Amino acid sequence: MRLTVDPSTDPADYDFHHDIRVRFVETDAMGIVHHSNYVAYFEEARVAFLKHVGHPFTEWRAAGLESPVLEAYVKYRRPLNFDDLLTVHLKLADVTRATFQMAYLTTVGDTVHATGVTVHGCVTTDGRPTRLPAWLVELGTAT
Repeated sequence: MRLTVDPSTDPADYDFHHDIRVRFVETDAMGIVHHSNYVAYFEEARVAFLKHVGHPFTEWRAAGLESPVLEAYVKYRRPLNFDDLLTVHLKLADVTRATFQMAYLTTVGDTVHATGVTVHGCVTTDGRPTRLPAWLVELGTAT
């Protein structure tokens, strides 16, 4: 297990945030967001974060790199519902030469709904492990 980050429930501890409106298709028979969608929300925020820091995911792909998810963790605290405007707070939490971790907090207004962490590796587009891009390692040491 590579996961070492304990995500905070305080939005002030996060460097970036991204808003998402819950769609009806993301809800289950009980009228709440299905648990699997939280990881998709994290991914959407992660892609927005990479664009925000000037290194969109398309740049990774053009350089022949991918960042597969090695582990994912979600702690569900309160359900999300259709049409909620949720905010995914994101922080680059831990970076080594070969992996990085992102911490997430989802809120609706001031209410915490979930926390999570994803652990990523770096591989070439043909699946060979490789080191993280230097800019990501530098960004991780700056946070």
